[in-house]
Amino acid sequence: MPRHYRVELVAPEQVVGGESGGFAFDLYARKCLAQGDSWFSIGAFPPGATSNVLAELRLARATAVVNCARPGQVLQHMNDTSSESWFVNLLAGNLAMHWDAILISGGGNDLIDAAAVGPQHPAAKRLLLTPAERPLDPTAGDDFVSPAGWATFEGYLERVFDALVRRRDRGVNRGVPMLFHTYATAMPRPAGAGLGFGPWLAPSLRRFDVPQARWLAVSTALTDRLAALLRRLIAQHLQADPGVNLHLVDTRTAPLVLAQPTDTGVAGDFHNEIHLTYRGYRKAAAVWQRVLDPILR
Repeated sequence: MPRHYRVELVAPEQVVGGESGGFAFDLYARKCLAQGDSWFSIGAFPPGATSNVLAELRLARATAVVNCARPGQVLQHMNDTSSESWFVNLLAGNLAMHWDAILISGGGNDLIDAAAVGPQHPAAKRLLLTPAERPLDPTAGDDFVSPAGWATFEGYLERVFDALVRRRDRGVNRGVPMLFHTYATAMPRPAGAGLGFGPWLAPSLRRFDVPQARWLAVSTALTDRLAALLRRLIAQHLQADPGVNLHLVDTRTAPLVLAQPTDTGVAGDFHNEIHLTYRGYRKAAAVWQRVLDPILR
């Protein structure tokens, strides 16, 4: 069986002086830059309670990943020069170096924030429909989603996605492979990360009086819609420029075991409502490996 190497995770603070100093990148065959949310960083408290995708990633070539991710990160802020100066500078600023790939975990928190907008707001400002706006007997997950609100979300995500790609293309990393990922369908349930963080989906669904029997259907619909949106945005860029080098890792294909809606703690492959266990992240990382290894060959 071919050997696979654990990815070496590097804090951005370790990269000082670009290619001329700091971390010893020359010891690794490949080097990548990562930005993202809790799927690349911390998904529970204490932080060691569970893992993340990057920590569980094994690749065919020895690879160092400079990880700028942090919990709660939204795609909109990943391109912010003030709050995300490390990532921006390492990508296309005064610390920029040529990366072999750029790994992005984004869009999930944007979706959760949009789903949390309450029923008192106009339909175009929220993702969920009120009971009065839904079909008489809603069964499919899409029956609970506001078409006007989803259109607003699509427009928002397209703008921030395009801005991130433009940022990559401003300097030495123009056309470098950039990988995004889908998220696993999560069972909405009363299971937070600790210290008052979460749950995230279940409170939103309760606020809109979504029957518990339909929680998984709504969660699946939102997850699938986000995946389809990311796929469409990548396809648009590829149509405009076949060399744009954007990729999507579909972690929905990982064989994850779901929790039940009444589970309050670790259940199946989920440590809490939206974050995975060590075993769950290993399954998700295996999907990443199948896409990333050929790119880094």
